[in-house]
Amino acid sequence: MVLRNVGNSLIKTVGNVYIKKNEWSIRKPIKRLYTALPRLTPLEVTSILQANEYTKEFDGQSSVKYYDSNQLASNSPIEDTRCEAQCLFTKGILLGVFDGHGGGTCAQIVSKRLFHYISACLLPAKLLKQYLSTINSDNKIEFLQIFNNKVEFVSEIKDLYQASFLSFVKELIETECKKEFQMERALENAFLRLDNDLSNEALLNLGKTSTARTLAVAMSGAVAAVAHIDGPHLHVAGVGDCQAVLGVLSEDEGWTAKSMTVEHNTDNRAEVERIFSEHPANEKSTVIKMERLLGQLAPLRSLGDFRYKWSKDILREVVVPYFGEAAIPPHYHTPPYLTAKPEVKYHRLTPRDKFLIIASDGLWDLMTPLQAVRLVGEHMSGKVTLNPLRLPRKNMKLSEINKMLLQRKEGLKRKPLDSNAATHLLRNALGGTEYGTDHVKLSQLLTLPKEVVRIFRDDITVTVVYMDSEFLRHCPP
Repeated sequence: MVLRNVGNSLIKTVGNVYIKKNEWSIRKPIKRLYTALPRLTPLEVTSILQANEYTKEFDGQSSVKYYDSNQLASNSPIEDTRCEAQCLFTKGILLGVFDGHGGGTCAQIVSKRLFHYISACLLPAKLLKQYLSTINSDNKIEFLQIFNNKVEFVSEIKDLYQASFLSFVKELIETECKKEFQMERALENAFLRLDNDLSNEALLNLGKTSTARTLAVAMSGAVAAVAHIDGPHLHVAGVGDCQAVLGVLSEDEGWTAKSMTVEHNTDNRAEVERIFSEHPANEKSTVIKMERLLGQLAPLRSLGDFRYKWSKDILREVVVPYFGEAAIPPHYHTPPYLTAKPEVKYHRLTPRDKFLIIASDGLWDLMTPLQAVRLVGEHMSGKVTLNPLRLPRKNMKLSEINKMLLQRKEGLKRKPLDSNAATHLLRNALGGTEYGTDHVKLSQLLTLPKEVVRIFRDDITVTVVYMDSEFLRHCPP
């Protein structure tokens, strides 16, 4: 695989296939591959798309009615994860999407641990002390009710992670009670402390049986978008390129998309300038190269990825024996080059704010935030896409245009095939056309061999959170 720049977009070249960011095209070798692929039936397509669906409804006592989530793998195993939870000592609901790179290990670990760190940061010292007093009792206090939780840590790792968390809680009791609570600071503290614990767990447990596991977590990485919703208060913390978008219904019944995250990549000029400012001027040509950090990492903030954070001496002593000399990035002079500090956005919800879409970049590579919002909005009302008809090419024959209009008319008669809005987004991201979803296109993208599937689509994880407009209408100003 070769990477090259064309204009402002990164092009991946694999044989005769050229993939541009947010766009893909097919040359003859892949067309021949397509003709050899088995054609899935509509039922088989639906079965694949709905395999990882999950829906959770709430009791009407919060601003969240329910959420739909789903994910579709490209990598094997999938590198995306998701997590949703109810805070048991507050009315807050936490929802997050995590996109791993260099393997899915870091994303899996972060998704299972971060919400505990966040929930601890939200509680007063008195409750934290009660929690500590019940750790070894049969009446142990729990901070969270986690939904759709299918993975458990092995005992050795579980004990290590528990020790790190207890240490964090003790420090919170000593320090946080002296400060005025700020939600933004609490979220930042949780992200940064978990990242620091991932580092310490790898470095302080060298020589133990868990070393291979903790180093694997530290050397892989994860980006994340995490939403905390409590009544009318929405906070979203993000590192990397997962995105959260609020679907807002305007007074004229049209949809607008309000971004609740900032992408940390080279398209973000302020982020690039921040990194330049943290390193000597003579590194300007190497710290960002080929639109990547040190020519290697696309996200400019992430959890884990300690090969871009640890000192060169630590990398030589700890990492190289396990991963070889290539583990030290080129032009590695003034680390750390990477941070796990999230950017936090706040929005006070109103009855016009209907839903929040949180998704990994696998979705946003295939559609814009506004397209996603419109699709979910139309899905809410049981309608298919009503975007204006655009002809795919000039000088079309009337018979071709008539065929398109007939197809569109048929498409408008159909209600969405999926009750789950996240699945609806997956279906349209992979098979959407001007007049509806194209079954042939869907079948092709769902049957690509594992050797090439990653070229055409990334792992996709989507969570759609629906707000309770009546609850928000009665919230005090």
